[in-house]
Amino acid sequence: MVALHEGGVGDYLGVAYEDEWAATHRFTADLAGYHGWQWAVVVAAYPESDHATISELVLLPGPDALVAPEWVPWNERIRPGDLSPGDLLAPFPDDPRLVPGFMATGDPVVDDTALEVGLGRARVMSREGRLDAAERWYEGDHGPDTEMAKAAPSTCGLCGFYLPLAGSLQAAFGVCGNEMSADGQVVHAEYGCGAHSDTLLPTGGGSPRYDAYDDGAVEVVTVTTSQTPDTTETPETTETPESPSMQDSTSSS
Repeated sequence: MVALHEGGVGDYLGVAYEDEWAATHRFTADLAGYHGWQWAVVVAAYPESDHATISELVLLPGPDALVAPEWVPWNERIRPGDLSPGDLLAPFPDDPRLVPGFMATGDPVVDDTALEVGLGRARVMSREGRLDAAERWYEGDHGPDTEMAKAAPSTCGLCGFYLPLAGSLQAAFGVCGNEMSADGQVVHAEYGCGAHSDTLLPTGGGSPRYDAYDDGAVEVVTVTTSQTPDTTETPETTETPESPSMQDSTSSS
């Protein structure tokens, strides 16, 4: 392996005998990204040979190796909601949920209608298929044991928006026709929600839009206007003494 530059060779792990003439020697693979993997070298010798030859050299995962998950066929990987526009998903061959249309399904409405018209669909749901759908709907988001149903004022079976299914499922399931609730979804007759057709609003005026104005919480303060004295002083008039020349002119006259 070293001569062929196959990669790093680690510690020797042991040997396992395949038969009387062959054995597999294992070494730790010292490779980046291959933690837990092992080199397996198969050597063999023909009877009475004095040396062995290398028959095979492979890299195999050990007990602690990181490997990809087990491959699952595509038809087992499909889950509800995976179907996109343009995708094709055929039923399984001999799907137990379907039976030929000419056979009795056990649903009186379907059987009587097909017999009356003389035509039918190539396949219709079998009793097993209907029971499977009923169990799935019962345990789904619109079943009677959900939190929404437990808090509802009434049940869908008594709601004006409830559209019962036809056939044998009519007694337990219908479609909701209320756009404000589970519109277009299959609901159990014992399911319910707050948008029931018989729902009444609580009596009373309800909550006020604004908080009430409490006069008792207002503190009344009396403001008094004080008289401010007039501090403006009137300027005094002072006489200017006459000059000596003016006095002489007055006395001479």
